[in-house]
Amino acid sequence: MNLGDLVIRKSYGGDVTFRIENMLRHGAVIKGTEFRLLADAPLEDLIQVPPTRVTERGEQARIKANESLSRLRKDRQEISQRSGESVLGTWPQSAKEAAYFEVPGKVLHLDGDSLYLNKSLSLYEQLRIPAEGHHVHESKMAETLYRLLPRVRPDIVVITGHDGVLKQPHTYDLYNISSYKNSQNFVAAIQVAREYERNFDTLTIVAGACQSHFEALLSAGANFASSPGRILIHALDPVYIAAKAAFTSIRDTVNLGDVLNHTISGSQGMGGIETRGSFRIGMPRLQNLSTLKVTPSVL
Repeated sequence: MNLGDLVIRKSYGGDVTFRIENMLRHGAVIKGTEFRLLADAPLEDLIQVPPTRVTERGEQARIKANESLSRLRKDRQEISQRSGESVLGTWPQSAKEAAYFEVPGKVLHLDGDSLYLNKSLSLYEQLRIPAEGHHVHESKMAETLYRLLPRVRPDIVVITGHDGVLKQPHTYDLYNISSYKNSQNFVAAIQVAREYERNFDTLTIVAGACQSHFEALLSAGANFASSPGRILIHALDPVYIAAKAAFTSIRDTVNLGDVLNHTISGSQGMGGIETRGSFRIGMPRLQNLSTLKVTPSVL
């Protein structure tokens, strides 16, 4: 087996497809292709599979992902329409379109996986959400945020990558952060971001990956985090929440029940606290939209 090969684990019934990230003396470090899970496994437990192979669990996740993203796009359109109507009231539609512009919240996305980062940035672009993304190893996220936050000045920060519960020779403690591969790195990054901006409604933080220490991430200052049920989360779950925050009006709070239940992994995969949105309407419509620091979408 070689770096980049797709594999499944015999001991888990081949339920999740992984990519070999690093070769060890008697095993390999593997990363989920659909789920944000980091694991290590002995070589004898791995079976190489072709790129076309899809596990039943992976297929279910893809179906749910398509449903969630379709809903996200529909919500985006509806929120834009409601925001315009609330600002302009009974103005004729033709006058509304010429009278205002939209400013979604700006996202700074740090990801420990370059493939997931590219997928995430593509989705932000489709939804016309201004976003800047960086591929950063989880251990370097805190220092990277310290440098980037004053320059980017985002409304929303996404801190994600891969995580997982460490295999222990004895019974492990799910409430001890040392039992996790990267939760402590996510906590350090959240603390840097929260030092930069203490107001939870001014800077929304979405953090975590598969099986992350949910309570520790919230205690560090995240608005939304994984994983309350210590389950696998889909690659796009943090993006879904960031997008909802980006186009929820600053006059409203993100609907917790709606957003968490419509992530791909559900409320056992992601949780959070009441948080105000960061979507704004501007008037009058700008003649040259490029003069704005963000990239607004215009109805």
